[in-house]
Amino acid sequence: MLTLVSAVFVFFIIILFHEFGHFIVAKAAGIKVNEFSIGMGPKLIQRKKGETKYSIRALPVGGYCSMEGEDQQSDDPRGFNNASTKARIAVILAGSIMNLILAIIVLSIVSYSLGVPTTSVSETIADSPAELAGIKSGDVIISINDVNINSWDDIINEIGSSNPEDAMKVKVLRDKETIDITLKPTVSEDNRVMIGIVPLNERSFKSAIVGGFKETIEMMQIMFNFIQMIFKGGVSARDLSGPVGIIYTIGEAAKYGFINLLYLMGFISVNLGVFNLLPVPALDGSRIIFILIEIIRGKPIDPEKEGYVHFVGFILLILLMITVTYFDINRFNIFGR
Repeated sequence: MLTLVSAVFVFFIIILFHEFGHFIVAKAAGIKVNEFSIGMGPKLIQRKKGETKYSIRALPVGGYCSMEGEDQQSDDPRGFNNASTKARIAVILAGSIMNLILAIIVLSIVSYSLGVPTTSVSETIADSPAELAGIKSGDVIISINDVNINSWDDIINEIGSSNPEDAMKVKVLRDKETIDITLKPTVSEDNRVMIGIVPLNERSFKSAIVGGFKETIEMMQIMFNFIQMIFKGGVSARDLSGPVGIIYTIGEAAKYGFINLLYLMGFISVNLGVFNLLPVPALDGSRIIFILIEIIRGKPIDPEKEGYVHFVGFILLILLMITVTYFDINRFNIFGR
């Protein structure tokens, strides 16, 4: 039950943000929106304000934004198909942009909850090189091996790239006094160079927002690298996860608390935002490609031909999803649990 509730919550928020992005930009561009729905399936509540119907539906699995002339040609001058190319591109991009904004929001909440590690030392591990060399709680790391330190990531990078056989020079600030300390790092069982310090975590609105932005960018880089590996043939269907695998992972994350669930939500939202902009038929990215071709040609491609391309792409995506789901079921032993 926890897995089901958690998966519904995560997908509901992610898809709702995505569709709200399309909705708000379509409204701003003057495109007629016929309906904006929270949830799917049978209607529970519906109200009409102006030209748009706002509804809440029975199944809490996201929502949708229905625009005039989106899937079929419309004679309405305010239809999506009659909007300027810039407006259409903006509306399409808005969904993925909102996914990234959602990621920044939830990852900022995670950063605030956990705190952002600083260059100040909270404590030293007993009998570690840092404790034996005299580093104390409250010390601020200024430099390592003459390299200036500005963040906890700098500390990790400098320690990780150092030679454990060589002495390490650490400069700290203690009670407004600069102290030079020399120590010899140790190597952990998983082959990481360590000196044995624990950072002081800072909780502030500013640091949380910075942490949310930074984590989102890093997740985007991971996604871009993964996509690059796919095109290079370094990834097979066995390495991908479909709905079954994602739901399983959400359930596992939920077992470890709400913050872990939020972190995974941010990760999935980034993945959806980036993946949806790939130039693959049926995805938003391919719709943008068709609009760019329209700009170059000076006239739109035959809607029937474009629809056929998207239909073929949709079928291929469904086949991929079925294949990935099969591997997910075997990987996680779903029916054997």
